[in-house]
Amino acid sequence: MGKTEPSYVHKLVCDKQKGGVTFHSDFSTISFCTQDQQRCGFILKINSNVFQLDQNSWGSRIIEQDSTKIKLMVNSPATAVIGHYRLTVETNSTSGQFVSEHNSANDVYILFNPWCEDDVVFLHSEEERQEYVLNDVGIIYYGTMNQIGERTWDYGQFDEGILAACLFVLEKSGTPPSGWADPVNVVRVVSAMINSVDDHGVIEGNWSGNYSGGSFPTMWSGSVEILKEYHKNKGTPVKYGQCWVFGGVVTTVLRSLGIPCRTVTNFSSAHDTDVSLTTDVYLDNNLEPLEHLNSDSVWNFHVWNDCWMARPDLPPGNGGWQAVDATPQQTSQGTFRCGPASLTAIRYGQVYLKHDAAFVFAEVNSDKIYWQRNVDGTFSQIYDEKNIVGHFISTKAVGSDDRNDITNLYKHPEGSEQERIAVETACSYGTKAKAYSAPTAQDVSVHVTMEDDGPRMGDDAELTITLQNSSSENRTVNLHSQVSVMYYTGVHKATVKKDTTDIDLLPNEGKSALLTQQMQCRAVTACWVWY
Repeated sequence: MGKTEPSYVHKLVCDKQKGGVTFHSDFSTISFCTQDQQRCGFILKINSNVFQLDQNSWGSRIIEQDSTKIKLMVNSPATAVIGHYRLTVETNSTSGQFVSEHNSANDVYILFNPWCEDDVVFLHSEEERQEYVLNDVGIIYYGTMNQIGERTWDYGQFDEGILAACLFVLEKSGTPPSGWADPVNVVRVVSAMINSVDDHGVIEGNWSGNYSGGSFPTMWSGSVEILKEYHKNKGTPVKYGQCWVFGGVVTTVLRSLGIPCRTVTNFSSAHDTDVSLTTDVYLDNNLEPLEHLNSDSVWNFHVWNDCWMARPDLPPGNGGWQAVDATPQQTSQGTFRCGPASLTAIRYGQVYLKHDAAFVFAEVNSDKIYWQRNVDGTFSQIYDEKNIVGHFISTKAVGSDDRNDITNLYKHPEGSEQERIAVETACSYGTKAKAYSAPTAQDVSVHVTMEDDGPRMGDDAELTITLQNSSSENRTVNLHSQVSVMYYTGVHKATVKKDTTDIDLLPNEGKSALLTQQMQCRAVTACWVWY
């Protein structure tokens, strides 16, 4: 039952032999009691003189009655706590008091209601409600920005037992049900509970390549089996999952609870580990990578979720789509979770707004900055790349199986003045704010291009490196090139090739060089650094 939807309760008072209560015409009051299984309940008095219900509060009125039964309309407000309610009936008459035995067939489930204008999760478009609440099958995107693949995912939010499993996830969190009226709180609980790192949540993540004792993450094609197994085993984490599995299950849980939700894929997704809001690469004085410092990474793709809600806890204009990520990457208030973060706040670099806008901003719009170690042990910024992360942010389109590119919701067009202002605004709140106070020389530019759609497994990769001197003076460019094998998460596997070349450029001269590398690996990233 969605919040504020009228609920009709039939035959609350019936024959004792059927487990009910005998009705007496000389009654003084009848009490209607709904009690959540986690002790969040109340008693609702029934008054025969009530003819109009107040939509902003719990209430009931008699619709029909005779000497043996009564039919009620019960109203729940938009601020009601969601969850599983147990229904009992108490009668008081001259013959005494009687409380009915609990019958699970009469239990009530209250959910968020995106059809209700007073509900915080109200979504005005019927087409979007059909897609983001009612559609039980979707598409999750993966691969690289040059080769986008897709997999069908069975959300199954209406399958038998799934709602009970989703509510079990909330109960297992140990959070007080009194907070379950607020979708922000519920989403944060779900984000934490879908991973198992610190709270024995639904899915155990595994990126090791060794999946003994569980299932390969690629084996899953839907959420139903995962949630049912977790519920059946009374909260034992299901092995194993990676980002698309976490994202698929979050969509199931939130849609089941009535919160509009979609699964989102970000290609070239950064992972900032030190709240700098930049993706940092540290090099020694010979321009060799300092691996013990290079904890930031760029994944081929990463999957998370958007959910829809108003944000009365934030400045006006920050409602709508909110990013939420259940993949355990960084802690938020001591727990592995992320969001909900306003997409509007992310787009404008307002990373100080809760929750976790800074982390999501870095995923989609951080600059990649190269730092070289000086003789005294300090580091100087020698180069930055501004168009590396956050490409083709994708979700399934409303009403079709097309891919919908929603990058514009996360950031302004790359390189535009608004986008640069957002980056500088965001980074002013990071740990390396000075990175934008002393810009490096930009009179020599470098562009790396590949023919067609980029590298394919088993084929050679040919990269054209074009240097352009825009100054009126001679320039000598020390070009360091390195080809490395990386996992899709951006974790370095091995170095394939290194090369150092000095290139002399006359004033306003441009030169091109061709780099060919045999490709026999799953994912290769080429990194060029110069000074």
